Amino acid sequence: MGEKVIIFGTDACPYTTAAREDYSKRNVALEYKNVKEDKSALDEMLQYSRGSRDQPVIVEGGKVSIGFGGT
Repeated sequence: MGEKVIIFGTDACPYTTAAREDYSKRNVALEYKNVKEDKSALDEMLQYSRGSRDQPVIVEGGKVSIGFGGT
């Protein structure tokens, strides 16, 4: 298994929830950062997303994806 996947989003975002559930079902190690509750997580997300506030922002193996449409 590779590095841990980081998912930035909020609990109220259905796409963030879907991404977290999908990665968990596939037994992928992940770290969830709630950008609504943690200002430093929001700042980190904005760096990865180059200022985009769309969610989720998924960082996997150095690749940054914005949004989640399922697999």
